[in-house]
Amino acid sequence: MTGFADVARMEWIKLRTVRSTGWIAAIFAVAMIGGAILLSSSVGAPRNMSAADLASFDPTQQALAAGLVFVQLVAGLLGVLAVTTEYSSGMIRATLSAVPGRPLLLAGKAAVLAVVTLAAGEALAFAAFFIGEAVLYSGLPHASLGQPGVARAVLMAGAYPGLIALTGLGLGAIIRNTAAAVSTIVGVLYVLPLAVVLLPHQQTIDSYMPMIIAQDSLAAVKPITDSLPSWQGLAMLCLYTAVALAAGCWTLARRDA
Repeated sequence: MTGFADVARMEWIKLRTVRSTGWIAAIFAVAMIGGAILLSSSVGAPRNMSAADLASFDPTQQALAAGLVFVQLVAGLLGVLAVTTEYSSGMIRATLSAVPGRPLLLAGKAAVLAVVTLAAGEALAFAAFFIGEAVLYSGLPHASLGQPGVARAVLMAGAYPGLIALTGLGLGAIIRNTAAAVSTIVGVLYVLPLAVVLLPHQQTIDSYMPMIIAQDSLAAVKPITDSLPSWQGLAMLCLYTAVALAAGCWTLARRDA
């Protein structure tokens, strides 16, 4: 009988041997590190900033925000591909023959994806933070992990791509088509926040959008008004991920391959 460890081992072999995984990992690293260098080095000298700008300047958010905007899409794509490539190639039939328990299969995929994306996300978030600090002008306010809110912001920046990857996994299991699933992720992450601009109570609705939650959670110097508290935002992101995975598991268990 196939157990969870066997499924996880199988999914790890699949993930690390697929060529797209290497490309996604490379893009992930370039986006995080490149974004930190680009934004942090573009601030300029402190003599060109007003006293108010200097007081509100947030080096942590400056180092992490740009990369995260792009990395979320890359992470979502990785999650989608973990399922949809098997459907497009027909390999899903062999996979389901080896692992008849479909919830077990999705759990194995989710566990491997979570470990890989969380490890990569945290490593790159800390690297982006330290590199961003290194390229800032010496006269600008700098941040350290010991300052209030800084470590929390960096940890959140590393965890967010993993949550989006798992959400992509759930959507891939539901939709089964790479282009359609990625389009759904693009709509939720990038289009939906723009679409609610004209709605009543737009700021309140915005605060529940995944990308807005992530961006707001990077603020360590000055809290952003009308945003969810950091841990509530994380709980909301975890809820979105859980719903996507639960729906994906339900769909996977009830539809033919």
